[in-house]
Amino acid sequence: MTYPIIAEEYRGGVLENTHQGIICVINDKKEIMYQKGNPNQHVFYRSAMKPLQAIPIFTTKVIEKYNLNSQEAALFTASQRGENYHQEALESLMKKLQLTEDLLICNHSYPLNEEPKQQYIWDHKPRRRLLHNCSGKHLGFLAYAKEKGYELNGYEEIGHLLQQEILRYVAELSETPTEQIHTSVDGCGVPVHAVPLKNMAISFLKFVAPEQIKDVKIASAVNEIGRVMNEQPEIVASHNFICTALLEDANIIAKGGAQGVYCLALKEEKISIALKVLSGSELVWPVLVAEILKELNYSNTETIDRLLQIRSKEIKNDNGKIIGETKILL
Repeated sequence: MTYPIIAEEYRGGVLENTHQGIICVINDKKEIMYQKGNPNQHVFYRSAMKPLQAIPIFTTKVIEKYNLNSQEAALFTASQRGENYHQEALESLMKKLQLTEDLLICNHSYPLNEEPKQQYIWDHKPRRRLLHNCSGKHLGFLAYAKEKGYELNGYEEIGHLLQQEILRYVAELSETPTEQIHTSVDGCGVPVHAVPLKNMAISFLKFVAPEQIKDVKIASAVNEIGRVMNEQPEIVASHNFICTALLEDANIIAKGGAQGVYCLALKEEKISIALKVLSGSELVWPVLVAEILKELNYSNTETIDRLLQIRSKEIKNDNGKIIGETKILL
């Protein structure tokens, strides 16, 4: 099977890299407005599934019960990067939830961002499970299991009641029959699901059109998840990252995942976008998403400018000299 090229990178006028991919854009009627490649191809959500994985905890009163602030609540959806504000919020969240770090099954990690990582190593601090970029999601899993009286051990197993609930939410929001969802294990050790790319876009459409969700409790949770993500964009990712740049726009819900998966939806326009860069590269995301928003005549040009400040079409060397360009092929 051949896949269309969605981006080309040139150095000195010579083609250096190509990125194949698939893109699907849908409207509020779940009709395809634009596609490139096969929108029915199954794609693993990876961390783009985090807003869906947060639904269980947001259906409870845990946030009110433990007096969590919006930073702490946003960690349930985050791919945090280990900045000081992430570390402080994670410590506070774990303490408030009365959980211990040894309960987490994610691997021991250093901060992902270079500056806090260097400082952490300079201070001779050991890797911690709490610093794994999925630790906020895992704390949400544990808090939900604790609240429901489920076993905490084994929360990462697909047969655990929590993971079965998440699977049902993925099926419901993406409108994919459970038996057609493929399941594997994510990098952090918990189940991750694959649905057709179009259905992935449908699931993100629900975050900007929760009225399409029949269950009022789930619709309310989805609405609240979007609210805290927009309130705390730097918690969801960090400065100079695409998720933060998009979530700073109150009209957008967005979340990326490993290996080139990206999803976003526009509230006012009721448009949802899912894409997969098949090379797995995240470097072309800002330019690619900016170009898609331009093609949609998106009115908030400040958002597009923020994306291009992260990575413009111009390719520069280490000294900041322009030596090439990225071309997006829509």
